[in-house]
Amino acid sequence: MANHKSAKIRINRNKKRAIVAGARRNRVRTFVKKVIAAVMAGNKEEATAAFIVAESEMAKAAQKGIFKKNHASRVVSRLAQKIKAL
Repeated sequence: MANHKSAKIRINRNKKRAIVAGARRNRVRTFVKKVIAAVMAGNKEEATAAFIVAESEMAKAAQKGIFKKNHASRVVSRLAQKIKAL
């Protein structure tokens, strides 16, 4: 357990940041799932619309450090391939 005041403050801050990061991560995953669901249903228009939103959210998450940039790029690329294959 932390003994210094600054360390205690840092622990509390880290807990709050972890909650925010988790919420962002879940938000991105939800948008990605919407794209995949639309692709599975064979609805290209809906998949394209969902992809635009998902790509934006993924880029924001990568910029904030929730995901690494290469991970975000890879996920976006794979989603684009699936949509293109429809």
